Amino acid sequence: MTKAVDGRNISFSYDGPDGRNVLHDVCLSVRKGSFVVVLGANGSGKSTLMKHLDALLRLQKGYLVVSGLDAGDERSVYQLRRRVGMVFQNPDNQFVSSVVWEDVAFGLGNAGKDEVDAKVAEALSVVGLSGFEKRDVDTLSGGQKQRVALAGVMVTDPEILVFDEAASMLDHDGRRDVIAYVEKLHAGSRTVFLVTHDVEDAVGADLVVLMKEGTVLRTGTPAEILSDVQLLKEAGFLPPLSVRVRCDLLERGIDIGDAPLDLQGLAEVICGLR
Repeated sequence: MTKAVDGRNISFSYDGPDGRNVLHDVCLSVRKGSFVVVLGANGSGKSTLMKHLDALLRLQKGYLVVSGLDAGDERSVYQLRRRVGMVFQNPDNQFVSSVVWEDVAFGLGNAGKDEVDAKVAEALSVVGLSGFEKRDVDTLSGGQKQRVALAGVMVTDPEILVFDEAASMLDHDGRRDVIAYVEKLHAGSRTVFLVTHDVEDAVGADLVVLMKEGTVLRTGTPAEILSDVQLLKEAGFLPPLSVRVRCDLLERGIDIGDAPLDLQGLAEVICGLR
């Protein structure tokens, strides 16, 4: 198995190696090309863990290899930040220019103009914003701003993409757009991490990493994690709506078995009841 991320016994403190740990002996193993949802309540350490992937936070304790690079080696920092792209919660904090083209092109450095034009156009096309090159970012909707931020990451062609609560500040339509592009990018064989505190976002993942208070409670498939009502309760979550419906039906003596986690699949099962 080719691993995109292999981490063991990672501990971290914002007060230095001898301070109070925010991460406690975290282990994480992710196969290349996976769609991983890192699920946890606020303060669970999920964003802190993800910032280790591109050395925004330096490894203090433990072992971490990302895309074949030792994250504990200072000589790996530049390459890590080329191979791992991060899209944060508030896109306004990522913009370096008020013009879409200039912002997306920033990561290309001193490349020739023809190459930059081609790569910016391609990145904007991928996120559905062709023709937006000359737009002022302040005129864009929240969802469009997140897509511009994503294009600015995509233009450098990273192997791993991390969306750190990237949809949490958006309305329903904007959130739906961002999640759709996350799924589209994963379909293109990239390794994608989605950091979230919404259990519904985890339904389509390959792997769910459930965190609480700086530790990984469990990793597993969506079916393994999201159907475990007690485990989710321990982490501070209600299960997805489909699981709650199944539990309510069981209390009424109706057993629909291992129902799908998505609502459409659940509706089909219920409609098939006699």
